[in-house]
Amino acid sequence: MKLATFTEAGITRIGVVEGDHVVDLAAAAPDLPADMTEFLAMGEDGLAAARAAAGRGPRLPLDAVTLEAPVPRPGKFLAVGLNYAEHIREMGAATPAFPSCFAKMRTCINRPFGEVHRPRVSDSLDYEGELGLVIGRRCRHVPKDRAPEVVAGYVVVNDFTVREWVTKTPQVVIPKSFDTHGPFGPWLVTPDEAGDPNRLGVRTWVNGELRQDGNTSDMTFDCYDLIEILSRAVTLEPGDVLTTGTPPGVGEGFTPKRYLRPGDVVKVEIETIGAIENRIVDEPEETAVY
Repeated sequence: MKLATFTEAGITRIGVVEGDHVVDLAAAAPDLPADMTEFLAMGEDGLAAARAAAGRGPRLPLDAVTLEAPVPRPGKFLAVGLNYAEHIREMGAATPAFPSCFAKMRTCINRPFGEVHRPRVSDSLDYEGELGLVIGRRCRHVPKDRAPEVVAGYVVVNDFTVREWVTKTPQVVIPKSFDTHGPFGPWLVTPDEAGDPNRLGVRTWVNGELRQDGNTSDMTFDCYDLIEILSRAVTLEPGDVLTTGTPPGVGEGFTPKRYLRPGDVVKVEIETIGAIENRIVDEPEETAVY
């Protein structure tokens, strides 16, 4: 099942995507929450109700709605760097013995097809196509063999990075958290439909040119490793998003560097999940607030 957060007629709610339509759960099952995090917290009861409602609910064409990030305001937006063996090699780094985990600020979250700002303070904007997973239940100290039980579904993420700012600070939270630099979606695909998350193709195009062509099987720490490790430190909760690293082919890895410019269009596609696409624009003047 594909679960989406969408806006239509000025109202944001959740739905089930089927083909080129979305079933409006607010109309088909009005007792269900309109917020994805609250819906996911219902667990299997919510999913069963959504499946039943999808068979009878009113449908809206996808091109008549605006798809939002599936979880517009996750409690935690976590990420890991240098997790694909080939990407580690292209960056000239050593293979980590422990995942390089960090958090992204929630204010970076963007729609799956929203415009992405090239910040006025840097021209070193780079793309990173990634598989993201969304947590479906509150959990702590999850053993790896039970990690699949806590996953609500999977999303496509572009973990945009301001490379110049990576060199300014010993941590990457801020270089990874500029406004608009965390688009994901286009919907949340439940595990039964997504298949094995550790065997999925990940591709990124810039202006139609294939730049990244990897597979999650190249990850040093797979999806379930990351859940096990992160849940030792923090309680994971419904709606939390964890993005899992990027394959080789980022702009930083080219000579000369191939950073993004206004007008560029970046598309990230993951097998069985779908695709997101974002146009790069100069950061608008109105973002300055004094």
